[in-house]
Amino acid sequence: MFKTLTTWWKNRQQARREALMFERQVVVSFDDTSLSATLPSGEVQSIAWADVDCIAIETNDSGPWDSDVWWLLEGAATRVTYPQGATGDSEMLDQFSDRFPGFNDAAVIEAMGSTSNARFVCWQRGGEA
Repeated sequence: MFKTLTTWWKNRQQARREALMFERQVVVSFDDTSLSATLPSGEVQSIAWADVDCIAIETNDSGPWDSDVWWLLEGAATRVTYPQGATGDSEMLDQFSDRFPGFNDAAVIEAMGSTSNARFVCWQRGGEA
């Protein structure tokens, strides 16, 4: 039984290391006109700042073994998603606060404490976050 438990634990640790590697492999960048997320597969998701209609955080119950906090920038025809911990993601929070008046920092704090499947709207065009 102990061997089974040890094997299970080692497998879970490896899965978490791989999840963290995935998060860091996603690269988030921005310029004056847009934000982009480049995934490990090479896929690039991009949205113009002017096209962002909603900024939200989705959490799920897969942590700590998988990516459990995701940022979403949604427009009418475009959606960019990236995990918390992506390369460049720490600079994005300042951009959101600077570019989107009324950005709800309290929603970010609430999301960071979530361990369940939930959606937290941080900013929405023409509405309350």
